[in-house]
Amino acid sequence: MARFRAWLVAAVALALLGAVVLLLRQPVAGPLTPALTTPSVQAAPALTDTRTAAVTELLRRRSDAVLHRDRAEFLSTVDPQASPEFRAAQRSLFDNLDGVPLSAWTYRLDPNQVSQAPTAFSADELWAPQVDLNYSLAGVDPGTTAKPMAYLFARRGQNWYLASDSTLSHQTWRGPWDFGPLVLLRAANGFVLAHPGNADLGRRIAAELDADVRAVSQVWGKQWPQRVAVLLPDSSAELKALVGPEFAVDAIAAVAVADRVDHASRSAVGQRVVLNPANAGKLSATSLSVVLRHEMTHIAARGVTVDGTPMWLLEGFADYVGYRDSGVPMPQAAAEVARLVRAGTPPTELPSNADFAAGGGRINLAYQEAWTVNQYVAETFGQPALVRLYQRVAGGDPKAPLDDALREVLGVDTQGLVRGWQEYLRAEL
Repeated sequence: MARFRAWLVAAVALALLGAVVLLLRQPVAGPLTPALTTPSVQAAPALTDTRTAAVTELLRRRSDAVLHRDRAEFLSTVDPQASPEFRAAQRSLFDNLDGVPLSAWTYRLDPNQVSQAPTAFSADELWAPQVDLNYSLAGVDPGTTAKPMAYLFARRGQNWYLASDSTLSHQTWRGPWDFGPLVLLRAANGFVLAHPGNADLGRRIAAELDADVRAVSQVWGKQWPQRVAVLLPDSSAELKALVGPEFAVDAIAAVAVADRVDHASRSAVGQRVVLNPANAGKLSATSLSVVLRHEMTHIAARGVTVDGTPMWLLEGFADYVGYRDSGVPMPQAAAEVARLVRAGTPPTELPSNADFAAGGGRINLAYQEAWTVNQYVAETFGQPALVRLYQRVAGGDPKAPLDDALREVLGVDTQGLVRGWQEYLRAEL
């Protein structure tokens, strides 16, 4: 997540980013940043094959209609007696998907997990089995990503329809197509999905997306897909839907999210860079580049980053890539650290994970400390050594002593790293 710093205020009267922190927590095997909580379910009664087959066929027709752009067929799956608002939203959903580069769009129904159907609906029969949408974006996703859909189905006579996606106890995941028409802005190494109202910012992002991907690969290497999908919502409601309702979005510029990580294959699905339009639109060209490169670093490294990786390395490494060759002087980007050094009180220890969860100035200082220690490692031991250190620590046992990895890669322990870092800060700041 890109937070804002004040080092650019004097120059352009805007606040710029701090470091970027992974959304909610570091990657784990399984859902990383679920936008919605898993619904509570009750054991289903004995289901007839007819009902399951009919709703499965309904969902097949629905998915085929999306992929083949058959509007009439898609709308025929919607309950004609559903609310006017729901029917209008379904029409908009289909229309807004036009041009979205989908390589898959299917549904998975589990008839053994059923939610309580509301009593307000009038139908011959109501049914609310668990349904997941499985979709993938062409050229970006290595596989499908699953999203929960709170679908309520209604039978009228012999026919089943989709009657609602908002009346159950759990919520339907909303994609960018649920919030308005979309503008697709392509680059060689990915694309941006924006809305007409923020298409200008989307064009800025698309114009530099390829260069940012190359910049990440110059440090990390090419062992990642090197294709990125950037989502540009146009409201706080959409931003929260894309990154998760538990996350405070007002202070961020961007977030890197993923749905599932497989450390065995070093891959992840559902990876997106999501920008906050209220803040990202204020960034200068340099600032925007730093933010995007930082987020793309998280995407590149996601498959090897285990839960429990020290935040000073996780965030500091991404900041190192983001600021590399940016031309931003360290005294500006790390102003809080510079003040400490000039006061004769440089940092005496690596920032802790708790520091990154603190409020006020402590969190900004933690980001700056993390970046400067990673910068120190790269300049003193070499950039390849920094990458090896990240891979060794982030890809290993999070409970293993940090000193073991430091000695193996850098030939120093934690105390030696801190002493060298302090000397580096005195020289630079």
